[in-house]
Amino acid sequence: MRTQGLRTFAGLLGAALLFGTAVYAQEVQTGRLRIHVDPEEAYTFVDGQAYGPGQHTIKLTAGDHTILIANYGFTFHKKDVYIEPNSVSRMDVNLKATGGLVSGPRGRIQIEVGDLDAGDDAVLLNGETPDYFVGHVDEFNNDIIAKQELIVPPGKHLLTVTRHGRITWKGTLDVGENQRVIVDISDGHQRVKKWDRGTQLGDLRRFKAGIASATVAIAPVSGMITATPTVIDCGQTARLNWNSAETIDADLSGFSPVPVNGEKKVSPKQTTKYELTAMGPGGRAKASATVEVNTMATASIEASPMEIRYRRIGDKVMEQGSTMLRWSSLNTSEGYITTLGAVETNGTQTVKPVPMQSTAGPVNETMEYTYKASNECGGWAAKTVAVHMTGSIEPVPEVALHSVFFPTAYPMKNNPTTGLLSSQRQALKTLAAGFTKYLEYDPDAKLTLAAHADARGSAGMNMQLAERRVELVKAFLVSQGIAAEKINTTAVGEEQPLDKESVSKLESQNPQRAPATRTLDAAGVQLAYQRRVDIALLPANRESARYYPNGAPDAPILWQKAAPSQRVMEKDQ
Repeated sequence: MRTQGLRTFAGLLGAALLFGTAVYAQEVQTGRLRIHVDPEEAYTFVDGQAYGPGQHTIKLTAGDHTILIANYGFTFHKKDVYIEPNSVSRMDVNLKATGGLVSGPRGRIQIEVGDLDAGDDAVLLNGETPDYFVGHVDEFNNDIIAKQELIVPPGKHLLTVTRHGRITWKGTLDVGENQRVIVDISDGHQRVKKWDRGTQLGDLRRFKAGIASATVAIAPVSGMITATPTVIDCGQTARLNWNSAETIDADLSGFSPVPVNGEKKVSPKQTTKYELTAMGPGGRAKASATVEVNTMATASIEASPMEIRYRRIGDKVMEQGSTMLRWSSLNTSEGYITTLGAVETNGTQTVKPVPMQSTAGPVNETMEYTYKASNECGGWAAKTVAVHMTGSIEPVPEVALHSVFFPTAYPMKNNPTTGLLSSQRQALKTLAAGFTKYLEYDPDAKLTLAAHADARGSAGMNMQLAERRVELVKAFLVSQGIAAEKINTTAVGEEQPLDKESVSKLESQNPQRAPATRTLDAAGVQLAYQRRVDIALLPANRESARYYPNGAPDAPILWQKAAPSQRVMEKDQ
Protein backbone atom coordinates (compact mmCIF):
# COMPACT_ATOMS: atom_id res chain seq x y z
CA MET A 1 0.00 0.00 0.00
CA ARG A 2 2.79 2.41 0.86
CA THR A 3 4.76 1.70 -2.35
CA GLN A 4 1.67 2.14 -4.42
CA GLY A 5 1.07 5.54 -2.78
CA LEU A 6 4.56 6.76 -3.69
CA ARG A 7 4.08 5.67 -7.29
CA THR A 8 0.80 7.55 -7.48
CA PHE A 9 2.47 10.74 -6.11
CA ALA A 10 5.34 10.45 -8.61
CA GLY A 11 2.88 10.08 -11.45
CA LEU A 12 0.94 13.13 -10.40
CA LEU A 13 4.18 15.17 -10.07
CA GLY A 14 5.33 14.13 -13.55
CA ALA A 15 1.98 15.11 -15.04
CA ALA A 16 2.16 18.50 -13.34
CA LEU A 17 5.63 19.16 -14.76
CA LEU A 18 4.54 18.23 -18.29
CA PHE A 19 1.52 20.48 -17.97
CA GLY A 20 3.74 23.38 -16.75
CA THR A 21 6.09 22.95 -19.74
CA ALA A 22 3.14 22.98 -22.14
CA VAL A 23 1.75 26.14 -20.54
CA TYR A 24 5.17 27.85 -20.82
CA ALA A 25 5.39 26.94 -24.52
CA GLN A 26 1.99 28.46 -25.07
CA GLU A 27 3.09 31.71 -23.39
CA VAL A 28 5.75 32.48 -26.07
CA GLN A 29 3.80 34.92 -28.21
CA THR A 30 4.79 36.62 -31.44
CA GLY A 31 3.83 39.53 -33.60
CA ARG A 32 4.90 40.89 -36.94
CA LEU A 33 6.78 44.01 -38.04
CA ARG A 34 6.18 45.22 -41.56
CA ILE A 35 9.10 47.35 -42.75
CA HIS A 36 9.06 49.66 -45.77
CA VAL A 37 12.41 51.30 -46.62
CA ASP A 38 13.71 53.89 -49.07
CA PRO A 39 16.06 53.34 -50.78
CA GLU A 40 14.77 49.85 -51.34
CA GLU A 41 18.30 48.40 -51.08
CA ALA A 42 18.52 49.51 -47.44
CA TYR A 43 19.35 46.74 -45.02
CA THR A 44 17.59 45.75 -41.80
CA PHE A 45 19.32 44.74 -38.57
CA VAL A 46 17.22 43.32 -35.73
CA ASP A 47 18.71 43.47 -32.25
CA GLY A 48 22.18 43.89 -33.74
CA GLN A 49 21.92 40.92 -36.15
CA ALA A 50 21.79 41.20 -39.94
CA TYR A 51 18.37 40.28 -41.30
CA GLY A 52 18.26 41.26 -44.95
CA PRO A 53 17.81 43.98 -47.60
CA GLY A 54 14.63 45.57 -48.94
CA GLN A 55 11.03 45.44 -47.74
CA HIS A 56 10.17 42.85 -45.08
CA THR A 57 7.49 41.51 -42.85
CA ILE A 58 9.40 40.03 -39.93
CA LYS A 59 8.02 37.65 -37.34
CA LEU A 60 9.31 38.64 -33.90
CA THR A 61 8.65 37.59 -30.34
CA ALA A 62 6.37 39.97 -28.51
CA GLY A 63 8.27 42.63 -26.57
CA ASP A 64 11.00 45.20 -27.12
CA HIS A 65 13.35 45.11 -30.11
CA THR A 66 15.92 47.44 -31.64
CA ILE A 67 15.67 47.97 -35.37
CA LEU A 68 18.45 49.50 -37.47
CA ILE A 69 17.92 50.44 -41.11
CA ALA A 70 21.28 50.97 -42.83
CA ASN A 71 22.53 51.97 -46.23
CA TYR A 72 26.00 53.35 -46.87
CA GLY A 73 25.91 56.99 -47.96
CA PHE A 74 22.77 57.59 -45.93
CA THR A 75 22.08 58.42 -42.31
CA PHE A 76 21.32 55.16 -40.53
CA HIS A 77 17.96 54.97 -38.76
CA LYS A 78 17.77 53.28 -35.39
CA LYS A 79 14.59 52.79 -33.42
CA ASP A 80 13.33 50.81 -30.45
CA VAL A 81 9.97 49.18 -31.15
CA TYR A 82 7.52 47.19 -29.09
CA ILE A 83 5.89 44.19 -30.80
CA GLU A 84 2.35 43.56 -29.68
CA PRO A 85 1.45 39.86 -29.50
CA ASN A 86 -0.66 38.56 -32.39
CA SER A 87 -0.58 41.93 -34.17
CA VAL A 88 1.19 43.60 -37.09
CA SER A 89 3.21 46.76 -36.55
CA ARG A 90 4.42 48.97 -39.38
CA MET A 91 7.66 50.86 -39.77
CA ASP A 92 8.27 53.24 -42.69
CA VAL A 93 11.83 54.53 -43.04
CA ASN A 94 13.03 57.07 -45.57
CA LEU A 95 16.81 57.39 -45.21
CA LYS A 96 18.46 60.72 -45.95
CA ALA A 97 21.57 60.84 -48.13
CA THR A 98 24.67 62.18 -46.40
CA GLY A 99 28.31 62.83 -47.22
CA GLY A 100 29.99 64.33 -50.23
CA LEU A 101 31.56 62.83 -53.29
CA VAL A 102 34.43 60.37 -52.89
CA SER A 103 37.63 60.92 -54.80
CA GLY A 104 40.60 58.63 -55.51
CA PRO A 105 42.95 56.91 -55.18
CA ARG A 106 40.90 53.74 -54.99
CA GLY A 107 40.72 49.97 -55.44
CA ARG A 108 37.85 47.50 -55.69
CA ILE A 109 36.59 44.46 -53.80
CA GLN A 110 34.55 41.79 -55.61
CA ILE A 111 32.81 39.08 -53.61
CA GLU A 112 31.98 35.66 -55.05
CA VAL A 113 29.92 33.08 -53.21
CA GLY A 114 30.63 29.79 -54.97
CA ASP A 115 27.79 27.46 -54.06
CA LEU A 116 26.81 29.46 -50.97
CA ASP A 117 23.36 30.99 -50.67
CA ALA A 118 24.78 34.24 -49.29
CA GLY A 119 23.52 36.96 -51.61
CA ASP A 120 21.57 38.70 -48.87
CA ASP A 121 24.36 38.46 -46.30
CA ALA A 122 25.47 41.81 -44.91
CA VAL A 123 28.97 43.08 -45.67
CA LEU A 124 30.77 44.86 -42.82
CA LEU A 125 34.02 46.64 -43.63
CA ASN A 126 36.77 47.22 -41.05
CA GLY A 127 34.46 46.62 -38.10
CA GLU A 128 32.09 43.99 -36.74
CA THR A 129 29.13 46.07 -35.61
CA PRO A 130 26.25 47.23 -37.81
CA ASP A 131 27.76 50.73 -37.88
CA TYR A 132 30.38 49.36 -40.29
CA PHE A 133 27.77 48.10 -42.76
CA VAL A 134 28.53 48.97 -46.43
CA GLY A 135 26.08 46.77 -48.35
CA HIS A 136 25.13 43.15 -49.00
CA VAL A 137 26.91 40.48 -51.03
CA ASP A 138 24.56 40.66 -54.01
CA GLU A 139 25.62 44.29 -54.57
CA PHE A 140 29.32 43.39 -55.04
CA ASN A 141 29.42 40.04 -56.86
CA ASN A 142 30.01 40.58 -60.56
CA ASP A 143 32.05 42.48 -63.09
CA ILE A 144 29.86 42.40 -66.16
CA ILE A 145 28.57 45.37 -68.11
CA ALA A 146 26.24 46.35 -65.27
CA LYS A 147 28.80 46.79 -62.55
CA GLN A 148 28.31 45.74 -58.93
CA GLU A 149 31.24 47.34 -57.19
CA LEU A 150 32.57 47.94 -53.69
CA ILE A 151 35.14 50.71 -54.19
CA VAL A 152 37.52 51.28 -51.29
CA PRO A 153 40.61 53.34 -50.43
CA PRO A 154 43.86 51.41 -51.07
CA GLY A 155 45.11 49.45 -48.08
CA LYS A 156 44.30 46.49 -45.85
CA HIS A 157 40.61 45.95 -45.15
CA LEU A 158 38.88 43.57 -42.76
CA LEU A 159 35.87 42.08 -44.53
CA THR A 160 33.10 40.44 -42.48
CA VAL A 161 30.13 38.69 -44.15
CA THR A 162 27.29 37.89 -41.72
CA ARG A 163 23.61 37.17 -41.37
CA HIS A 164 21.27 36.04 -38.59
CA GLY A 165 24.10 36.22 -36.04
CA ARG A 166 26.30 33.86 -38.05
CA ILE A 167 29.58 34.89 -39.69
CA THR A 168 29.70 33.49 -43.22
CA TRP A 169 33.27 34.64 -43.85
CA LYS A 170 35.81 36.92 -42.27
CA GLY A 171 39.26 37.89 -43.49
CA THR A 172 41.68 40.63 -44.47
CA LEU A 173 42.08 41.84 -48.02
CA ASP A 174 45.08 43.87 -49.22
CA VAL A 175 43.69 46.16 -51.89
CA GLY A 176 46.21 48.06 -54.00
CA GLU A 177 45.55 51.24 -55.95
CA ASN A 178 43.72 50.48 -59.22
CA GLN A 179 43.50 46.80 -58.30
CA ARG A 180 40.47 44.51 -58.14
CA VAL A 181 40.64 41.95 -55.33
CA ILE A 182 38.28 39.02 -55.87
CA VAL A 183 37.49 36.86 -52.86
CA ASP A 184 35.46 33.66 -52.94
CA ILE A 185 33.88 33.50 -49.53
CA SER A 186 33.00 29.82 -50.00
CA ASP A 187 36.66 28.84 -49.66
CA GLY A 188 38.47 32.15 -48.92
CA HIS A 189 40.44 32.07 -52.17
CA GLN A 190 41.65 35.50 -53.30
CA ARG A 191 42.72 36.78 -56.69
CA VAL A 192 44.11 40.16 -57.66
CA LYS A 193 43.57 41.74 -61.05
CA LYS A 194 44.46 45.05 -62.57
CA TRP A 195 41.58 47.51 -62.43
CA ASP A 196 42.10 50.14 -65.11
CA ARG A 197 38.62 51.48 -64.57
CA GLY A 198 39.88 52.95 -61.30
CA THR A 199 41.93 55.52 -63.21
CA GLN A 200 38.92 56.56 -65.32
CA LEU A 201 36.48 57.33 -62.55
CA GLY A 202 36.09 60.83 -61.31
CA ASP A 203 34.54 61.77 -57.99
CA LEU A 204 31.85 59.25 -57.06
CA ARG A 205 28.60 59.34 -55.20
CA ARG A 206 28.71 57.13 -52.15
CA PHE A 207 25.78 54.99 -53.25
CA LYS A 208 24.33 54.41 -56.69
CA ALA A 209 22.06 51.54 -57.68
CA GLY A 210 20.32 50.54 -60.89
CA ILE A 211 18.25 47.57 -62.02
CA ALA A 212 21.22 45.20 -62.03
CA SER A 213 24.00 47.47 -60.90
CA ALA A 214 25.30 49.01 -57.72
CA THR A 215 28.29 51.15 -56.83
CA VAL A 216 29.28 51.80 -53.23
CA ALA A 217 32.26 54.19 -52.89
CA ILE A 218 33.73 54.13 -49.41
CA ALA A 219 35.23 57.40 -48.22
CA PRO A 220 38.65 57.26 -46.60
CA VAL A 221 38.95 57.91 -42.89
CA SER A 222 40.87 61.00 -41.79
CA GLY A 223 41.91 62.33 -38.44
CA MET A 224 44.13 64.93 -36.84
CA ILE A 225 45.20 65.84 -33.32
CA THR A 226 46.94 68.89 -31.84
CA ALA A 227 48.42 69.73 -28.45
CA THR A 228 48.42 73.20 -26.93
CA PRO A 229 50.99 74.01 -25.68
CA THR A 230 53.43 71.48 -27.01
CA VAL A 231 55.99 72.11 -24.23
CA ILE A 232 55.03 72.18 -20.53
CA ASP A 233 56.73 72.12 -17.16
CA CYS A 234 56.09 69.20 -14.85
CA GLY A 235 52.63 69.44 -13.32
CA GLN A 236 51.26 71.79 -15.98
CA THR A 237 48.50 70.78 -18.36
CA ALA A 238 48.16 70.73 -22.12
CA ARG A 239 44.96 70.53 -24.10
CA LEU A 240 44.54 67.84 -26.75
CA ASN A 241 42.09 68.61 -29.55
CA TRP A 242 41.20 66.02 -32.15
CA ASN A 243 38.73 65.58 -34.95
CA SER A 244 38.12 62.95 -37.57
CA ALA A 245 35.93 62.29 -40.57
CA GLU A 246 34.18 59.16 -41.83
CA THR A 247 34.76 57.69 -38.40
CA ILE A 248 32.76 55.22 -36.36
CA ASP A 249 35.17 54.67 -33.46
CA ALA A 250 38.23 56.50 -32.20
CA ASP A 251 41.09 55.42 -30.00
CA LEU A 252 43.46 57.77 -28.18
CA SER A 253 46.45 56.09 -26.59
CA GLY A 254 45.86 55.78 -22.90
CA PHE A 255 42.33 57.18 -22.89
CA SER A 256 40.21 54.89 -25.06
CA PRO A 257 37.48 54.89 -25.95
CA VAL A 258 37.05 58.53 -26.91
CA PRO A 259 34.57 60.46 -29.05
CA VAL A 260 35.41 60.75 -32.72
CA ASN A 261 35.84 64.48 -32.12
CA GLY A 262 36.80 65.98 -28.79
CA GLU A 263 39.27 67.55 -26.45
CA LYS A 264 40.99 66.55 -23.22
CA LYS A 265 43.35 68.08 -20.69
CA VAL A 266 46.45 66.03 -19.98
CA SER A 267 49.32 66.40 -17.52
CA PRO A 268 51.95 63.83 -18.50
CA LYS A 269 54.92 63.12 -16.26
CA GLN A 270 57.30 62.71 -19.19
CA THR A 271 57.42 63.60 -22.84
CA THR A 272 54.49 61.72 -24.34
CA LYS A 273 53.29 61.03 -27.84
CA TYR A 274 49.50 60.86 -28.07
CA GLU A 275 48.33 58.82 -31.05
CA LEU A 276 44.83 59.11 -32.44
CA THR A 277 43.43 56.19 -34.40
CA ALA A 278 40.21 56.92 -36.29
CA MET A 279 38.31 53.85 -37.52
CA GLY A 280 35.51 53.60 -40.05
CA PRO A 281 34.43 51.55 -43.05
CA GLY A 282 37.14 53.30 -45.08
CA GLY A 283 39.89 51.88 -42.86
CA ARG A 284 42.04 53.51 -40.26
CA ALA A 285 43.76 56.88 -40.05
CA LYS A 286 46.46 57.70 -37.55
CA ALA A 287 47.66 61.07 -36.31
CA SER A 288 49.81 62.06 -33.39
CA ALA A 289 50.76 65.01 -31.24
CA THR A 290 53.65 65.14 -28.78
CA VAL A 291 53.66 66.99 -25.47
CA GLU A 292 57.21 67.65 -24.37
CA VAL A 293 57.65 67.75 -20.58
CA ASN A 294 60.41 69.82 -19.08
CA THR A 295 61.43 67.82 -16.01
CA MET A 296 64.43 69.95 -15.10
CA ALA A 297 64.14 71.58 -11.67
CA THR A 298 66.09 74.55 -10.33
CA ALA A 299 66.66 75.45 -6.69
CA SER A 300 68.38 78.16 -4.64
CA ILE A 301 68.85 78.89 -0.93
CA GLU A 302 70.52 81.75 0.93
CA ALA A 303 71.02 82.76 4.56
CA SER A 304 71.16 86.23 6.12
CA PRO A 305 73.30 86.78 8.09
CA MET A 306 75.86 84.09 7.37
CA GLU A 307 77.82 84.78 10.58
CA ILE A 308 76.08 84.33 13.96
CA ARG A 309 77.01 84.19 17.66
CA TYR A 310 76.22 81.62 20.32
CA ARG A 311 77.00 81.69 24.02
CA ARG A 312 75.85 79.38 26.78
CA ILE A 313 76.60 79.38 30.49
CA GLY A 314 75.79 76.07 32.10
CA ASP A 315 72.29 75.20 30.94
CA LYS A 316 71.31 78.77 30.06
CA VAL A 317 71.70 80.18 26.58
CA MET A 318 72.90 83.75 26.98
CA GLU A 319 73.17 84.57 23.28
CA GLN A 320 71.72 82.66 20.36
CA GLY A 321 72.03 84.24 16.97
CA SER A 322 69.46 83.60 14.27
CA THR A 323 69.58 83.63 10.51
CA MET A 324 66.87 83.94 7.91
CA LEU A 325 66.78 81.16 5.35
CA ARG A 326 65.22 82.09 2.03
CA TRP A 327 64.70 79.45 -0.64
CA SER A 328 62.99 79.15 -3.99
CA SER A 329 62.67 76.71 -6.86
CA LEU A 330 61.14 76.39 -10.30
CA ASN A 331 59.31 73.46 -11.86
CA THR A 332 58.99 71.65 -8.52
CA SER A 333 56.21 70.33 -6.34
CA GLU A 334 58.03 69.23 -3.16
CA GLY A 335 60.78 70.73 -1.03
CA TYR A 336 62.96 69.50 1.83
CA ILE A 337 65.60 71.26 3.95
CA THR A 338 67.96 69.36 6.22
CA THR A 339 67.10 69.86 9.89
CA LEU A 340 63.77 71.47 8.91
CA GLY A 341 62.14 68.63 7.01
CA ALA A 342 59.46 69.12 4.38
CA VAL A 343 58.90 72.73 3.31
CA GLU A 344 56.99 74.64 0.67
CA THR A 345 58.81 74.96 -2.63
CA ASN A 346 59.29 78.69 -2.01
CA GLY A 347 59.53 80.31 1.39
CA THR A 348 61.45 81.83 4.29
CA GLN A 349 62.09 80.72 7.84
CA THR A 350 64.11 82.03 10.74
CA VAL A 351 66.33 79.39 12.32
CA LYS A 352 68.39 79.46 15.52
CA PRO A 353 71.21 76.95 15.10
CA VAL A 354 72.58 75.09 18.10
CA PRO A 355 76.21 73.91 18.04
CA MET A 356 77.00 70.24 17.90
CA GLN A 357 79.60 70.82 20.59
CA SER A 358 78.42 69.99 24.12
CA THR A 359 81.58 70.48 26.17
CA ALA A 360 82.84 73.79 27.51
CA GLY A 361 85.14 75.78 25.28
CA PRO A 362 85.19 78.09 22.27
CA VAL A 363 82.53 77.45 19.60
CA ASN A 364 83.59 77.55 15.96
CA GLU A 365 81.22 75.54 13.77
CA THR A 366 79.73 75.71 10.28
CA MET A 367 76.08 74.76 9.84
CA GLU A 368 75.01 73.61 6.39
CA TYR A 369 71.43 73.80 5.13
CA THR A 370 70.73 71.81 1.99
CA TYR A 371 67.53 72.53 0.10
CA LYS A 372 66.37 69.78 -2.25
CA ALA A 373 63.41 70.42 -4.51
CA SER A 374 61.82 67.80 -6.74
CA ASN A 375 58.87 67.26 -9.03
CA GLU A 376 56.64 64.29 -9.70
CA CYS A 377 58.28 63.83 -13.09
CA GLY A 378 61.59 62.72 -11.58
CA GLY A 379 63.39 66.05 -11.82
CA TRP A 380 65.24 67.49 -8.82
CA ALA A 381 67.81 70.06 -7.80
CA ALA A 382 69.75 70.72 -4.59
CA LYS A 383 71.63 73.72 -3.22
CA THR A 384 73.49 74.24 0.07
CA VAL A 385 74.19 77.36 2.15
CA ALA A 386 76.66 77.52 5.05
CA VAL A 387 76.19 79.56 8.25
CA HIS A 388 79.28 80.16 10.42
CA MET A 389 78.77 80.12 14.19
CA THR A 390 81.28 81.42 16.75
CA GLY A 391 80.99 81.87 20.50
CA SER A 392 81.53 79.84 23.62
CA ILE A 393 80.11 77.27 26.00
CA GLU A 394 81.03 78.13 29.55
CA PRO A 395 80.59 76.36 32.87
CA VAL A 396 78.48 77.96 35.56
CA PRO A 397 80.76 80.54 37.26
CA GLU A 398 82.20 79.25 40.49
CA VAL A 399 81.15 81.20 43.57
CA ALA A 400 83.74 80.38 46.22
CA LEU A 401 81.65 80.25 49.38
CA HIS A 402 83.84 80.26 52.50
CA SER A 403 82.77 81.39 55.92
CA VAL A 404 84.63 84.52 57.08
CA PHE A 405 86.36 84.29 60.48
CA PHE A 406 87.14 87.14 62.93
CA PRO A 407 89.58 87.65 65.80
CA THR A 408 88.22 87.75 69.31
CA ALA A 409 86.04 90.82 70.05
CA TYR A 410 86.42 92.34 66.55
CA PRO A 411 85.21 94.59 65.15
CA MET A 412 85.12 96.70 68.23
CA LYS A 413 82.38 99.14 68.98
CA ASN A 414 84.67 102.19 68.81
CA ASN A 415 86.32 100.95 65.59
CA PRO A 416 83.71 99.00 63.54
CA THR A 417 85.74 98.97 60.31
CA THR A 418 88.67 97.00 61.77
CA GLY A 419 88.80 93.25 62.21
CA LEU A 420 88.55 91.84 58.70
CA LEU A 421 92.00 90.34 58.28
CA SER A 422 93.78 90.20 54.95
CA SER A 423 93.20 86.46 54.36
CA GLN A 424 89.48 86.95 54.88
CA ARG A 425 89.40 90.02 52.69
CA GLN A 426 91.07 87.98 49.95
CA ALA A 427 88.46 85.24 50.34
CA LEU A 428 85.71 87.87 50.02
CA LYS A 429 87.36 89.33 46.91
CA THR A 430 87.34 85.87 45.32
CA LEU A 431 83.71 85.46 46.34
CA ALA A 432 82.73 88.86 44.92
CA ALA A 433 84.44 88.19 41.60
CA GLY A 434 82.71 84.84 41.26
CA PHE A 435 79.34 86.19 42.32
CA THR A 436 79.57 89.08 39.83
CA LYS A 437 80.04 86.55 37.02
CA TYR A 438 77.35 84.30 38.47
CA LEU A 439 74.83 87.14 38.25
CA GLU A 440 75.14 86.94 34.48
CA TYR A 441 74.01 83.31 34.72
CA ASP A 442 71.30 84.02 37.30
CA PRO A 443 70.37 87.71 37.59
CA ASP A 444 68.04 86.89 40.49
CA ALA A 445 70.78 85.43 42.67
CA LYS A 446 71.46 86.89 46.15
CA LEU A 447 73.85 86.41 49.02
CA THR A 448 72.75 85.88 52.62
CA LEU A 449 75.18 86.70 55.44
CA ALA A 450 74.66 85.22 58.94
CA ALA A 451 77.06 86.49 61.67
CA HIS A 452 77.96 84.49 64.80
CA ALA A 453 79.90 85.12 68.02
CA ASP A 454 81.36 82.85 70.71
CA ALA A 455 79.60 82.57 74.05
CA ARG A 456 81.97 84.75 76.06
CA GLY A 457 80.31 87.94 77.15
CA SER A 458 76.65 88.77 77.48
CA ALA A 459 74.11 87.77 74.85
CA GLY A 460 73.38 91.41 74.04
CA MET A 461 77.03 92.25 73.60
CA ASN A 462 77.51 89.22 71.36
CA MET A 463 74.48 90.19 69.27
CA GLN A 464 75.94 93.66 68.75
CA LEU A 465 79.29 92.11 67.87
CA ALA A 466 77.59 89.87 65.31
CA GLU A 467 75.84 92.86 63.80
CA ARG A 468 79.14 94.72 63.41
CA ARG A 469 80.69 91.66 61.80
CA VAL A 470 77.89 91.15 59.25
CA GLU A 471 77.82 94.84 58.34
CA LEU A 472 81.58 94.91 57.86
CA VAL A 473 81.44 91.90 55.52
CA LYS A 474 78.55 93.44 53.60
CA ALA A 475 80.35 96.76 53.27
CA PHE A 476 83.43 95.01 51.93
CA LEU A 477 81.41 93.08 49.34
CA VAL A 478 79.70 96.29 48.25
CA SER A 479 83.16 97.86 47.87
CA GLN A 480 83.94 94.98 45.47
CA GLY A 481 81.07 95.95 43.22
CA ILE A 482 78.17 93.91 44.56
CA ALA A 483 74.94 95.88 44.83
CA ALA A 484 73.73 96.27 48.39
CA GLU A 485 70.26 94.98 47.49
CA LYS A 486 71.86 91.70 46.45
CA ILE A 487 72.99 91.08 50.05
CA ASN A 488 70.72 90.02 52.89
CA THR A 489 72.12 90.08 56.43
CA THR A 490 71.22 88.59 59.78
CA ALA A 491 72.94 88.61 63.16
CA VAL A 492 72.72 85.32 65.05
CA GLY A 493 75.07 86.16 67.92
CA GLU A 494 75.92 83.35 70.29
CA GLU A 495 72.76 81.45 69.41
CA GLN A 496 72.98 78.34 67.25
CA PRO A 497 76.63 77.57 68.12
CA LEU A 498 78.46 74.69 66.52
CA ASP A 499 78.69 71.84 69.03
CA LYS A 500 81.94 70.08 69.83
CA GLU A 501 81.15 67.11 67.64
CA SER A 502 80.47 69.34 64.62
CA VAL A 503 83.66 71.32 65.18
CA SER A 504 85.67 68.15 65.59
CA LYS A 505 84.25 66.77 62.35
CA LEU A 506 84.94 69.99 60.45
CA GLU A 507 88.49 70.12 61.70
CA SER A 508 89.10 66.49 60.76
CA GLN A 509 87.84 67.16 57.26
CA ASN A 510 89.52 70.53 56.89
CA PRO A 511 91.72 70.54 53.75
CA GLN A 512 94.04 73.05 55.51
CA ARG A 513 95.72 71.20 58.36
CA ALA A 514 96.98 73.21 61.35
CA PRO A 515 100.81 73.44 61.43
CA ALA A 516 102.46 70.96 63.75
CA THR A 517 104.33 73.80 65.41
CA ARG A 518 101.09 75.41 66.52
CA THR A 519 99.74 74.25 69.86
CA LEU A 520 96.03 74.77 70.18
CA ASP A 521 93.83 73.63 73.00
CA ALA A 522 90.39 72.18 72.30
CA ALA A 523 88.65 75.08 73.99
CA GLY A 524 90.45 77.55 71.74
CA VAL A 525 89.39 75.60 68.63
CA GLN A 526 85.81 75.54 69.79
CA LEU A 527 85.75 79.29 70.34
CA ALA A 528 87.54 80.09 67.05
CA TYR A 529 84.92 78.20 64.98
CA GLN A 530 82.12 80.33 66.50
CA ARG A 531 83.62 83.73 65.44
CA ARG A 532 82.47 83.67 61.86
CA VAL A 533 80.04 84.96 59.17
CA ASP A 534 78.39 82.20 57.15
CA ILE A 535 77.49 82.98 53.51
CA ALA A 536 74.72 81.35 51.47
CA LEU A 537 73.95 81.63 47.75
CA LEU A 538 70.26 81.90 46.85
CA PRO A 539 68.18 80.54 45.25
CA ALA A 540 70.73 77.77 44.66
CA ASN A 541 70.70 77.17 48.44
CA ARG A 542 74.45 76.64 48.55
CA GLU A 543 76.16 77.37 51.88
CA SER A 544 79.71 78.39 52.62
CA ALA A 545 82.29 75.89 53.78
CA ARG A 546 82.96 76.42 57.53
CA TYR A 547 86.54 75.17 57.47
CA TYR A 548 88.87 77.31 59.53
CA PRO A 549 91.65 78.95 57.46
CA ASN A 550 94.48 77.02 59.08
CA GLY A 551 96.81 77.79 56.20
CA ALA A 552 96.32 81.57 56.27
CA PRO A 553 99.36 83.68 57.38
CA ASP A 554 97.13 85.51 59.84
CA ALA A 555 95.63 82.33 61.28
CA PRO A 556 97.46 82.78 64.65
CA ILE A 557 95.72 86.12 65.12
CA LEU A 558 92.37 84.53 64.41
CA TRP A 559 93.09 81.64 66.81
CA GLN A 560 94.07 83.51 69.93
CA LYS A 561 91.52 83.69 72.70
CA ALA A 562 92.32 87.26 73.73
CA ALA A 563 91.56 90.21 71.57
CA PRO A 564 94.59 91.25 69.47
CA SER A 565 96.08 94.66 70.14
CA GLN A 566 95.03 97.59 68.06
CA ARG A 567 98.60 97.85 66.82
CA VAL A 568 98.50 94.29 65.48
CA MET A 569 95.19 94.89 63.80
CA GLU A 570 96.30 98.14 62.21
CA LYS A 571 99.42 96.44 60.90
CA ASP A 572 97.28 93.73 59.23
CA GLN A 573 94.93 96.30 57.76
